[in-house]
Formats: sequence, structure tokens, C-alpha cells
Amino acid sequence: MSRCDFRAPRLYLDAPIEEGASIALDASQANYLGNVLRLKHARLDYMVQKAVEMGASRLQPILTRHAQVARVNLERMRANAIEAAEQCGIMTLPEIRAPLTLERLIAEFDPHRLLVFCDEEAEVNDPVAVLSQARDARGGRPMALAVLIGPEGGFAADEHAALLELPNAVRLALGPRLLRADTAAVAALALLGAVLGDWR
Repeated sequence: MSRCDFRAPRLYLDAPIEEGASIALDASQANYLGNVLRLKHARLDYMVQKAVEMGASRLQPILTRHAQVARVNLERMRANAIEAAEQCGIMTLPEIRAPLTLERLIAEFDPHRLLVFCDEEAEVNDPVAVLSQARDARGGRPMALAVLIGPEGGFAADEHAALLELPNAVRLALGPRLLRADTAAVAALALLGAVLGDWR
């Protein structure tokens, strides 16, 4: 898959593109550029709800260089967590923590916790096999886990390198397609639930 700059806004155009030409946007495209890209609250709401439904015990926003969100509304996250728990009969809410920079997360990371680092650059054909190896290396015992989903703009090169230096990090590609952050979170949690979690 060719690499492109995923930090730049992208629009589908059903018109020929010529250098120097002006292309009129329809109302939905203008709304997307003017409002959706600036807010992105719905995606975070979705991630919180699905993480709660799938058994996450802690939600920790991480601020990276290419993050699309500069501020995180913790009360809104909590409200979404409560709503998901109520609808699914979940009796324990996850801990919702204030945002951390990636640098601080790396500096304070518990070396006994397994970090599943979703990395679209990982050369992994079988994510189930990778997680199974991590499970087998610990004798099949339950383990503390953390899942890190990157920003839609991707990790900066130095951030990526620092994550790879963590002793208990497992790089995990989620397949041949590039996923949005909210989709990647659900896919990663489903894989972990099936291979390392309480779905077994």
C-alpha cells in the first residue's frame, strides 16, 4: 500500500481534476471540511461506548504530535461510558483518565503490562498468531494489557521509534486496509478479547 499524508483532508470528487482549476463543493462536502473535521466528537464518543461494551477497564486518551483533537472532554467521555454500561448491563465503569502525552506514557509505562501497539507498518499477516505467541510466552496466564491506537495522522517517526523500544510491546497490524482510529479500536479490542481476553 502506498503511503500518503493522512493528516491532509481528503475528499472524493466525481469530476476531472486539472491543475489550477476551481472545483465547487456540494453542501455535504463543505460541512465535512468546515465542521466535521474540526469537531470529531462523534468518533471519540463511539470509541468510548464500544470500549466499555467490550470490557475495557481504563480509558486513557494519549496526545500525539499528529492527533486531530487538542482537548478531551472527560465529562462527555464519562457520560458515554455510563450510557453504554446502562444499555449493556455492565456493572463496573472503566476508569477515565486525563489525557497524557505519548512521551509521558512511554516514560511511565509499567514494564509488566503488555502493550499491543496497533501499527499499520507492522509486517504481520496473522494478528491472531502474534497475540497467541504473546499469550504462550506468558504460559497462558492472564496478563495486564494496554491497547494503543494511533491518531488518524499516524505517529511521528520519533514517536514510532520510542514505542518500538518498549520491552513489552507487540506490534499489530489489523489487516491490509488502513482503518480509521475508531474502527481500529473496535477491531483491536475484538482481537484481544478473542485471543487474550475473556472470550476464550
